[in-house]
Amino acid sequence: MRITTVLFDLDGTLLPLDQDEFVRQYLGHLAAFLAPHGYETMEFTQAILSGITAMTKNNGAASNETVFWEDFARFYGKDVRQDEPLFEEFYRNHFGKIQSICGCNPRMRDLIDRVKQAGCRVVLATNPVFPPIATEQRIRWAGLEPEDFCLYTTYVNSRFSKPNPQYYVELAAQLQVSPAECLMIGNDTEDDMIAQTVGMQVFLLTDCLVNRKNKDVDAYPHGSLDHLLRYLDAVL
Repeated sequence: MRITTVLFDLDGTLLPLDQDEFVRQYLGHLAAFLAPHGYETMEFTQAILSGITAMTKNNGAASNETVFWEDFARFYGKDVRQDEPLFEEFYRNHFGKIQSICGCNPRMRDLIDRVKQAGCRVVLATNPVFPPIATEQRIRWAGLEPEDFCLYTTYVNSRFSKPNPQYYVELAAQLQVSPAECLMIGNDTEDDMIAQTVGMQVFLLTDCLVNRKNKDVDAYPHGSLDHLLRYLDAVL
């Protein structure tokens, strides 16, 4: 079946970075920002990680947003969401401090344009554990704009997370396409390549490879950005 929709991961794919260092810096800066507002650093970090875990285990009964805040409330009480504006202030004014640990490959703009010129829709299939404002910031760090994508997943518009295959099923349903029409491009052998199990075509970008379970990368079309461009020329 002809590919009509190309899905891109963000972190480590369109936005070059070291995933572990990014998480460390993100949690450190967020905890430091919220500490003066009564959030003790160790407990707060545990609560954030618990909320992320809850989203990765979401069974689809509610949005990831709802799941996160319900889990977060286990630590800080049911009224904790009154502090949501503090989180928004962090993402708007302080999140950018960690941009310096990320790369920015200007060729990604050409990559997106090439896919669009081939007549395909472009989707940002980033793990939806962030609010929209944080995802939009990271898109811009990559030298792109939110408007470059017909859809980008956040914790607001998603009920599943990677590596749950249902994340990709839900995404295809939102896009009103068959999974077989989709090509998922990502750098993580688990989170991104799991799309293959629901019928999507995949490409593993190895420039910032994440392969925690030491999977055989030969199981997927794979390679550097140059390899990806040649692959797209062949399949689109």
